[in-house]
Amino acid sequence: MITRRNLMLGASAGAIAIAAGGRNAAAMMKMEPPWVWQQKHGVVSPVRKDPEPTKDEFKKYPRCPYCGMSRKMWSHTRHLIQYDDGTAEGTCSIRCVAVAFAINLDRGPKKIWVGDAGSDAKVKPLVEVEKATYILDPKHMGTMTHRRKWAYADAAKAKATGAKTVTFDEALQAAYEDLGRDTAMVRKRRAEKRAHMMKKMKMMKEK
Repeated sequence: MITRRNLMLGASAGAIAIAAGGRNAAAMMKMEPPWVWQQKHGVVSPVRKDPEPTKDEFKKYPRCPYCGMSRKMWSHTRHLIQYDDGTAEGTCSIRCVAVAFAINLDRGPKKIWVGDAGSDAKVKPLVEVEKATYILDPKHMGTMTHRRKWAYADAAKAKATGAKTVTFDEALQAAYEDLGRDTAMVRKRRAEKRAHMMKKMKMMKEK
């Protein structure tokens, strides 16, 4: 069982998002923008009681409540949390796990899963975080962050990336350390995306 003390280490404020780049832009254009979805279903939405969070995962937890990102689209960095009070929720990344823990101060994490970034499957399978090896890679961006924090079921694959390998607790601590810079990035990127979409809508109306 994961101890709350280890996972909450370094929890310092911050709730914010960094929209990760334009992978599959066409598909994203058809989706409701994350900031719109978040206003309807975000942080104010209550977590649900769920004794089997991994069953029908994407049906129950399609989007990250802390940033609005599609969890299936970002299956290689998604996390699934089961708390000790029987509730559960899914995030798009460890960055949003950090936000979740900062907000849910009275819920202790019982079990956590993460997508295996080293898998060849289109939708990455889940692995328990204690069995995963994380990397900290400042040379590449990750989901919602300027410093990649991916998890691998196979430690050899993690080491083969050449990046520093760490535990989940260490990756979580790094996520808290990065929140300030990551917050500034998301605000800028989302403002740019909103402006771009507004411009496109205006052009379509004028045609």
